[in-house]
Amino acid sequence: MTTESPQLLKVPEVMARLKVGRSKVYDLIRTHRLASIKVDGCRRIPDDAVTDFIRRGLGEAA
Repeated sequence: MTTESPQLLKVPEVMARLKVGRSKVYDLIRTHRLASIKVDGCRRIPDDAVTDFIRRGLGEAA
């Protein structure tokens, strides 16, 4: 049985996916709207967290 670990994205990768700037990504992290972890001082965002953020945004828009 294999368990797939979540893909961790760098801030520039999240910027590209969401089409926003660096400060906006950090603002989303700071306000706990986008989950993240620190790995040796580097911020990483799980791919699932970005997908969940997009889904929540679509749900609010509907």
